[in-house]
Formats: sequence, C-alpha cells, structure tokens
Amino acid sequence: MSLQQTLSEKIKSVVKNTYSADLETVEFQATRKDFEGDITVVIFPMLRVVKGNPVQIGEVIGEELVKEVAEVSKFNVVKGFLNLVLSDSYYLDFFTNVGDFSDFGKMPQSDDARMVEYASPNTNKPLHLGHIRNVLLGYSVAEILKASGKKTYKTQIINDRGIHICKSMLAWQRYGNGETPQSSGLKGDKLVGNYYVTFDKEYKKEIEALKLQGETEEVAKANAPILLEAQQMLQKWEAGDDEVVALWKKMNGWVYDGFEVTYKNIGVDFDKNYYESDTYLLGKDFVAEGLAKGVFEKDPDGSVWCDLTDEGLDRKIVLRSDGTAVYMTQDIGTAIQRIKDFPDVNGMIYTVGNEQDYHFKVLFLILKKLGFAWAENLYHLSYGMVDLPSGKMKSREGTVVDADDLITDMAETARTISEELGKIDDFSEAEKSDLYQTIGLGALKYYILKVDPKKRILFNPEESVDFQGNTGPFIQYTYARIQSILRKAEGEALKNFEYTENFQLHEKEKEVIKLLEQFPETIQLAAQNYSPALIANYTYDLVKEFNSFYQNVPIFAADTSEEKNFRIHLSKAVAEVIKSAFDLLGINVPERM
Repeated sequence: MSLQQTLSEKIKSVVKNTYSADLETVEFQATRKDFEGDITVVIFPMLRVVKGNPVQIGEVIGEELVKEVAEVSKFNVVKGFLNLVLSDSYYLDFFTNVGDFSDFGKMPQSDDARMVEYASPNTNKPLHLGHIRNVLLGYSVAEILKASGKKTYKTQIINDRGIHICKSMLAWQRYGNGETPQSSGLKGDKLVGNYYVTFDKEYKKEIEALKLQGETEEVAKANAPILLEAQQMLQKWEAGDDEVVALWKKMNGWVYDGFEVTYKNIGVDFDKNYYESDTYLLGKDFVAEGLAKGVFEKDPDGSVWCDLTDEGLDRKIVLRSDGTAVYMTQDIGTAIQRIKDFPDVNGMIYTVGNEQDYHFKVLFLILKKLGFAWAENLYHLSYGMVDLPSGKMKSREGTVVDADDLITDMAETARTISEELGKIDDFSEAEKSDLYQTIGLGALKYYILKVDPKKRILFNPEESVDFQGNTGPFIQYTYARIQSILRKAEGEALKNFEYTENFQLHEKEKEVIKLLEQFPETIQLAAQNYSPALIANYTYDLVKEFNSFYQNVPIFAADTSEEKNFRIHLSKAVAEVIKSAFDLLGINVPERM
C-alpha cells in the first residue's frame, strides 16, 4: 500500500471515529513552497459530511496521524489545509529501495497497444520546421506511452499522390534536363522541392500573361497552361499511364531517400509506412457497409453522406456522385486497415496540426457509428503552428525553414556559444562535432517539446541554445556536471548507500528526493495527456532543484563519509532520471561539456 493510500485510510478512520461521518475520498496535493510540509490534506471537501471548523478538524486529524503513521513526523494547519511533514526515514527508505534509477518509473509493457501516427509528409518538398514539431511530438508521445506500460507502434502515412507531386514532376520534365540527386549533389527531397518552387514561379508568370490579355485573375489562375498540363498528368497517373507512373515512382523514390536521411538526423523512426497511393481507395467498401447499416445516406445525385447534425456537426460527404473517394473515405479505410495489420492495437493517436481539428472529430465519430470498439480510443494530438521571428513559411515560394538546414544551423549555433564559453579546448575535432550536434539538436527538441502541444510556438534558435534557464543545453550541462562528479568519485571507492539510524537529510537533499519520487507519476500524467511538455518541465524542475542542492551542500567536503557517499549516490540518481526523461523526449545527453 502506498503512503497516500495509508494516509487516506487512516484519515477516513479518524473522521469516522471522531465525527461519525463517512468520507468517500480524501483530497491530497503537494504542499505549497511557502509552507512547511511535504504533502497536504485538503480539509474543505470534508465539510460536506463533517460539521465544524476546518482548522480544528485539521488539528484533530494531524495529531492522530503523527501518533499512528510512522512516516508523519509533524504537521501544521493553514486555514483548510493540513500540511504533513514526512520523516527522513520515509525518503531514505524510498531512495535506497529504488537503488538503480535508470529505469525508474517505467512500467512493464502490457498487451494494451496504441498506434501513433506522425510525420505525414508530402512528396513534393523536403521536411521543414512544421514537420519537425510534428515528428518530435509524435515520437516522444510514442516513447512516453511505451514507458507508461502500453505497447506502441509508430507509423506515418506519406502523401504521395495528387496535384502537388504532379507539379514537381511536370516542372522537372520541362526544366530538369535529366538532373538527378547524384548529378546535382542534392538530397532527393530537396531536388524535387526545388522543382515545386519552379512550377509556382512559371505558373505565376502565365497568370500575369493571361491577365495582360484581359482575363480576370480567377480565370487566369484556372486556365494557366502549366496548371492544365499538371491536371492532365494527374489524370494520366490515375489511369495508370506507364510513362507518368514510372516518372512518379522515380521522383518519389528520390524523396523517400531524402526523408530517411532527415529522420535519421532528427533521431526518429517508424515501425511501418503507409502510402496514400495505396490507401486512397480503401474506405469505399465500408461506405457500402455503412449504407446498409443506416450510418450513411445516399442523395438523389448518387453521392453518399453521413449526417452528423444531431451531434452538433454537419453532413459530411464520404463518396462523390461519380463514385470517387474523398479524404474522409481514405482515412476511414486506412484506420481499419491498420487494425487489420496490427490486431493488438486498441486505439490510435494522430499527430496532425490544429487546422484539421474538425476533420478528426468527424472521422472518429463515423468510425464509432460504424461499430468499431477501438474507435473509443482515438485521439487527435492537435498542435499549433511554429512561427519564426521573420513570419510564416510558404512552401510554394521556397520560404520554408528546411529541416536539414535548421539542424545544421543549430549545431553551428551550439559551436559558436560553446567556443565562447571555452570549456572544451581539450576535445578532439570529432568530439567537438558530436557535441555540437548533441547540444544543437537537444536545444531544438527541448524548445519545441517544453511547450504544451496546443500552443503556437515562436521559435528563436539563439534563445533555445542558451546555457541558462529552461533550455535543453542547461539540462544537458547539469547532466555533464554530474558525470564529472561521478568520475571524481570513482577514485574514492564509491560504496552502495545504506544509512544508519541517526542519519539526517539536509533540506536540499529532501527536496531533490521528493522530485525524484514524482517521476513515475509524471510519466503516467504525460501519457494520459499526450504531453511531452510535462516530462520536459519536470526535468527542468529536477535540474533546478539539483543545482540548488549542489550550490548549497558540499559533496566531497561533506562532514562524514556517509554524507559524502549519499550525496554522490543522490547525484547519480538525478543523472539517471535526467537521461531517462530526455530519452522520452528523444534528446541525447553528453558525458562532457
């Protein structure tokens, strides 16, 4: 039984015996920093069944807890809050019983499986800053769910069909002169993205030419010859034209190779890729099934709809009058196919920007109406846009922040700042390069993941690489500092920690242990809320508390060998939890900085 359960049962007993009242639950919260205490019992909810002054009720309960619960050493009551001070032995028992903190808080994997979808790129352009937020969120949520005890599968759907890829294909046909990634020295996704930008430039020229001939802008946009030709190419692709399909496969192949390099550099992976070109017809069979069940209705023109007005939404088309599928049809079919591919999956998390909030409300509701039990466990991990100080990004105009360039720039920023600090002069060039990459990527990932997913981000690269404050490099630096402590301790015959009866904790030591104890609960909360921000900000709080301990409590100059040994072990535990937490965020930690 946990301490909170023990306290809860004892409090219920005291209330029953003293006030002849039955409490259903006891409300606990962390004690506020400005009061003495470790855990607080909230008295106010008890007043529903217990008549009396909340301060007096708190005094009665506190006195009984000190007498009856060994872990409670003293208490104080502030208005309707009973603040309990826990004994040193409670914290020391917890600390020694965990021992190895490297896997602390991670639950054994259950049979309850979830699939996390992230990335979902288009094959007409390289990955950019917006994709980075997407993949970092999706990857981290998958890792957090795994740590919380759920089996996880990581997947992406690649948007490899449609007019966008035909625009790049047509521009390459017209202006490419046979250029390839090998001949140009460009990554394949960048090469194809360049031709998407080329298409847009030529398209705008043709629009202006038509306007000079007297056409309205609307007519000019619809009738520009290059757009009409791209539309014809799409029709040929859908008809299976050999030449167009061969070009499509070749250029998409270049893009896939480029994506893989970027994913590797970012440090994310997938268990399975799905391709829109394979899935866009999957849902049509289920439309027929939905019609038979009365989930869908057919209009006189032959189109099929789902009426969601009773649920506060609108009517949603799932099949056009000509029998062709829409995106919703595809997403229905893809979801069902994924469960066929992974039968143990009991729910899915879709990492997609908040502009698609309505789409996913509709999708999830339709899947529930179709009778799939797993549809109860579908979640849209909706996130806000990432902006730069210079403004919004536009792919067509080539003004996006390229993911590869950003990763390189972050490492360069880390190099500049590290050299200014001058603490790595003894590193080899290879060690320096690895360190800059670790710091730069850590800064980028932490800056993005520390923010609640629903919030919009203004990304400032220089601010993210600051070695002070709530940043990845600050936490990485603390980890490296602890590794330095542990290297020094190796020469002092570090022993396992066992405390004697009279061993007393310094208040700063107790605060660090209190935070260590919260890590398992933080993992579970982050999993329940699909929020890496909870892990990121917990880690920052832990690091702040450790640094306060480090600055106020001597380690190697401790009064006794027992104190010194404990403080080294405490430092080691903090480092292990930092590493474990950063693993959940996909961030590496350096041994030296």
